[in-house]
Amino acid sequence: MNETSVALTLSAFTFIIAVIWGGPLLRTLRFFKIGKVIRVEEPNAHSTKMGTPTMGGVLIVIPVLFVTILLNAASLVGLNLYGRSVILPIVVMVAFALLGARDDWEGIRGVRRGDGMRMRTKLLLQTILAIGAACTLQFMLNAPDLHWPAAKHPLELGYWYIPIAAFIIVAMSNAVNFTDGLDGLAGLISATCFAAYGVIALMAGQVFLARFCFTIVGALFGFLWFNVHPAQLFMGDTGSLAIGATLAYVALMTGQWLALPLVAIIPLSEAVSDVLQIIYFKMTKGKRLFKMAPLHLHYELLGWSETQIVQRFWLVSLMGAMIGIAFTMV
Repeated sequence: MNETSVALTLSAFTFIIAVIWGGPLLRTLRFFKIGKVIRVEEPNAHSTKMGTPTMGGVLIVIPVLFVTILLNAASLVGLNLYGRSVILPIVVMVAFALLGARDDWEGIRGVRRGDGMRMRTKLLLQTILAIGAACTLQFMLNAPDLHWPAAKHPLELGYWYIPIAAFIIVAMSNAVNFTDGLDGLAGLISATCFAAYGVIALMAGQVFLARFCFTIVGALFGFLWFNVHPAQLFMGDTGSLAIGATLAYVALMTGQWLALPLVAIIPLSEAVSDVLQIIYFKMTKGKRLFKMAPLHLHYELLGWSETQIVQRFWLVSLMGAMIGIAFTMV
């Protein structure tokens, strides 16, 4: 079985696991009334989402964690399906998932119901986790600093690598979080991004990393089974923070993180739109650049349906992923 076949098989395996245990998870979340709280400033159409089970990121993280442990255990009987290089990405995923779960819980049952953790606190914890992750990339995995187009060898960034890598991890974690606002949007976009980096890893000979990427793709497809419109389950920060941070970590492992703005063009656009909205609002003393930020809310208020936004954003994401893969081949 060639490497592509193994990667796709693992994707299908994780998808099946996610779909099978998605039902019991939904019943559990409903029993404990762990439901979405809709903010007042969101579009009126979102009021129908109130109470929909959230923290569904566990439906993504648990199958990936299970498959990772299972396939590493398979090495004990001589099956070399996963390498130790995927242990650190899964640790990053779990760490950010736990942070996201804390944020979700604060927003559902905490004193800051509807808001979650204070932004400063969450950003500080993200930064600490990201710095630790960046250190593992440089000192434990010896990941290439930066693959520059047409350059024969990776560029060395020296001491700049850790702060740059940490910034990318925090930025992408929040970017996917901004993208998570419509049924199926963040899951579909993230699956496309991981598939793209799975292809990039395969072309670079990083077989175990490619398998890990497609394992996540399968879990995301399993989550989308319950998240497509009308959604039965939301990923919450439990999923979005973990997915974003892991995507950035995978990109950094390949050394092809210059392609990340292309591959993740939608999450990047969502994050940038939010930042521009805040800056413009302050500079103009109350005027708005977009009808609402992040970007998908702007188009929703323009009259696009959820399905139109998700499908069109996914088409842009798919084109960005294709261009990003081509960029790494230069």
